[in-house]
Amino acid sequence: MLNLTGKNALVTGIANNRSIAWGIAQQLHKAGANLGITYLPDERGKMEKKVAELVEPLNPSLFLPCNVQDEYQIKSTFETIREQWGKLDILIHCLAFASKDDLSGDFSQTSRSGFNTALEISTYSLVQLSGAAKPLMTEGGSIVTLTYLGGVRAIPNYNVMGVAKAGLEMSVRYLAAELGPQNIRVNAISAGPIRTLASSAVGGILDMIHHVEEVAPLRRTVTQLEVGNAAAFLCSNLSSGITGQILYVDAGYEIMGM
Repeated sequence: MLNLTGKNALVTGIANNRSIAWGIAQQLHKAGANLGITYLPDERGKMEKKVAELVEPLNPSLFLPCNVQDEYQIKSTFETIREQWGKLDILIHCLAFASKDDLSGDFSQTSRSGFNTALEISTYSLVQLSGAAKPLMTEGGSIVTLTYLGGVRAIPNYNVMGVAKAGLEMSVRYLAAELGPQNIRVNAISAGPIRTLASSAVGGILDMIHHVEEVAPLRRTVTQLEVGNAAAFLCSNLSSGITGQILYVDAGYEIMGM
C-alpha cells in the first residue's frame, strides 16, 4: 500500500485549484506526507492569500514564499526546512513560465530575453532546487517534475516552452545520475493537456484537449488527481527502482501515430 507517513514533502507551483501541483499535493497529503507549500509572492499578497486558503485543508506545516528567480528566497526556503524539519524526503517541481508572445508565431523570432526567462524558470529552477535539496535528503529521497510531449515533438503554439521542456527532461537524467548514489531518485511526469492557469497561455489549448479526447486510447484526457496519483507513486517505496524516467500520464496519447 502506498504510504508516505513520516515523509517531508515540499510542493512548488500551486497557483489555484486547477494547478497540477494542487492535485499532487492532495494525493501526497492523502498518503500521509507532511507538506510544505511554496507560493510565488507578489506586491499585493494576492497569491499568498489565494494559495493559503486553498491548501488550508491539507494543514501544511510550512508555507513559504519562493520566487526561483530570487537566490535569497531559495536559500531562505531551504534554511527554514533545515531548521524546522531537519530533513527533506520529497521535492515536487511544478514550475514553468514563458511569455505569451514567445508561445506563438515563428519560433525563429523568439526574443533573447524570452528564451532566457523560459529556460531559467522552467528548466534551470529544477537544477537549482535539486542542488538545494540534496544536502537535506540525508535518508534518500524523490524529486518529481512535470513535463509535456512538446519537449520531444513539435506542438503548435508551444515554441520556446518545448525547448525548455526538452532541457528539463535532460536535466532529469543528469540529476538522476548525480544523485543516485545518495539514493535520491529523480523522475518526470509527462502529463496530457489539462486546462490550468499555465496552459491557458498556450493558444488553442481547448482544441488540444478535444483532440486528445478523440485520439488517445482512453478517449479522454487526464485529471490533476490522476497525475497526483502517479506522483505519489514515484515518491513512494513502490517505485524504489525507478529513476531518470519520463512517465507518460496522458491517457495513452503519446503512443499514437496518425
